[in-house]
Amino acid sequence: MTPTTGRLISLDPRFDDLIAPDTPIEILAIGFAWCEGPIWLARDNCLLVSDIPRNTIKKWSAREGLGTFMTPSGYTGIADYGREPGSNGLTLDLDGHLVLCEHGDRRVARLDWDGGKRTLVDEHDGKRLNSPNDLVFRSNGDLYFTDPPYGLPEQAADPRRELSFCGVYKLTPSRELTLLTDRMTRPNGLAFSPDERTLYVANSDRAAAHWMAYAVEADGALDEGRVFCDVTHLASALPGLPDGLKVDEQGHLFATGPGGVHVLTPDGEILGRIDTGLKTSNCAWGDDGATLYMTADSHLLRIRTRTHGRLPVTRGGPSRQ
Repeated sequence: MTPTTGRLISLDPRFDDLIAPDTPIEILAIGFAWCEGPIWLARDNCLLVSDIPRNTIKKWSAREGLGTFMTPSGYTGIADYGREPGSNGLTLDLDGHLVLCEHGDRRVARLDWDGGKRTLVDEHDGKRLNSPNDLVFRSNGDLYFTDPPYGLPEQAADPRRELSFCGVYKLTPSRELTLLTDRMTRPNGLAFSPDERTLYVANSDRAAAHWMAYAVEADGALDEGRVFCDVTHLASALPGLPDGLKVDEQGHLFATGPGGVHVLTPDGEILGRIDTGLKTSNCAWGDDGATLYMTADSHLLRIRTRTHGRLPVTRGGPSRQ
């Protein structure tokens, strides 16, 4: 029998429409130093997960269990590079290639399945990025990513830091980079609404633990944004901060934060929480789209849902992620 952890906390009957009461939170694997960036890889029917401190991407499947997919994953230097040198957020581009946020090499890179990686972006205005954290593609091929300092050995105070701010960026397929906002203190996870008219961005700051919502303009730029939901009052009482997030087909947010994964309406109302009992870093839809995988400290978790994950568009047609 698969071991379980945590509990479901329903604050509204609509939560039960999304996750059946008493659905178990399954523990699939343990032993990570700190796991992040899960992404379902349909081509191999498996989940990829970053283990940031160990500079490794692990692979999990129901058939084979846990194994190593790639090492090194985010730092290829020869000197020690602090506590979190590896890859963080993982996603797929429109052609199905794996795209990685790499802490130690301070870049966003793409893995070509026939061999080798290539840098997509590693600087802004001639200055090196801090440590790209999480990323999401829009259906036109534009890549949006966040760049806080968490991957630098001394974080915000690191002498190697070249940018004085934490940015949210847009990178076009032609490699044109645009700084969208530098006003968030610790931008982290991000996701689009199903119609791609809103970009949600988590702020992983204990003093300002909230999710922002930005209207996406016709050219892909963002408006001034608004605080979508604030959980600062929970940050001192429950483990974790706003981090990775995903959106279902109906526009509900499944957003990691204090106490696990918060489930929010498109209006920012919290319906309930998947309380993992652990610091929960990120989540991703997998299998048939009704399975939510969660990375939580040293644990990889899974829960079945009554809703389905958003269908990302690829050039080969929609595929669940």
